[in-house]
Amino acid sequence: MKTAVIIKEIYAEAFRNLGNYMVKHTFKVFAWFSFILFFIGLYALIFRMSTGFAFD
Repeated sequence: MKTAVIIKEIYAEAFRNLGNYMVKHTFKVFAWFSFILFFIGLYALIFRMSTGFAFD
């Protein structure tokens, strides 16, 4: 019985750490993706303003 409890604790800790790792890296990827999209939009706006596009 003690062995089963030890195995349960090992797996619980492993999955807890894996979850933190995945969440941290997922947010990091999302942040970079958001920055890239923001700068693409900013570039498109500046390009349209510099070529004389009429914003009606």
